[in-house]
Amino acid sequence: MRRTIDNSNKKRLDDIDKKLLTMAQREFPILSNPYQQLGEKLGISAREVIERLKILKDSSYIRRLGGIFSSKKLGYISTLVAVKVADEEFYNVAEKINQYPGVTHNYRRNHKFNLWFTLIASNQESLDKQLSEIEKIEGIEVLRNLPAKEFFKLGVKLNLAKEVHDESRA
Repeated sequence: MRRTIDNSNKKRLDDIDKKLLTMAQREFPILSNPYQQLGEKLGISAREVIERLKILKDSSYIRRLGGIFSSKKLGYISTLVAVKVADEEFYNVAEKINQYPGVTHNYRRNHKFNLWFTLIASNQESLDKQLSEIEKIEGIEVLRNLPAKEFFKLGVKLNLAKEVHDESRA
């Protein structure tokens, strides 16, 4: 869960990288050959698109490349969970929680409830069963199930291509 990013060998982004990152966030083609289409728009080959994405991922500019599905529209339910864990047990507990396939991510907070995660399940019974199991993990002092009452989805999409355009005007 804890990642340390070493920026000493981080790739410097060129204009094509910036445009590719923007396109991958905003208009990734849903086709059998998406890299070819991205390459055509950028004037590079599909192979170069794939290589650049790999390098960008290895350099930590990209954490994940994949679809984001609405679990609610697919009939799943989810909840946010706050857990109070003793500091000395934190990573051990986080590792055990991460083994549940419905846990999408977790994070540490500087709060008495110091480990938070989201859990997705196919139905309420499955969600409750998993929460009951997780609550019994050694090191967990308190678990709070915090299901959403209202849903707000915010998306942040950076426009690095605009930066390229603005730099060329200066």
